[in-house]
Amino acid sequence: MKLYKSYMFRGKDPAIDEFRTVVEDHFGRRVNYKDLRKIEEDGGPTVGATAGWFFGKTKRPQNPTLEAAGRSIGMKRVWVTDRGNK
Repeated sequence: MKLYKSYMFRGKDPAIDEFRTVVEDHFGRRVNYKDLRKIEEDGGPTVGATAGWFFGKTKRPQNPTLEAAGRSIGMKRVWVTDRGNK
């Protein structure tokens, strides 16, 4: 597997924590299995997949799965400037 110098982490992918924050903001509480079921019912990944991100051993979810989860709660990701690249 190729490692990228611009995106390195030892534990879970930071996108998992970012998405957890989005889910908690959306539902107005800490993530629970009821919320994960709603995400699945609305077209997102299975409860098992999202539970693996938040409570399990999944370290690196697939981009399409994250996209589907976000879109199931009416969100989409966008690119924003992080630093001044030349």
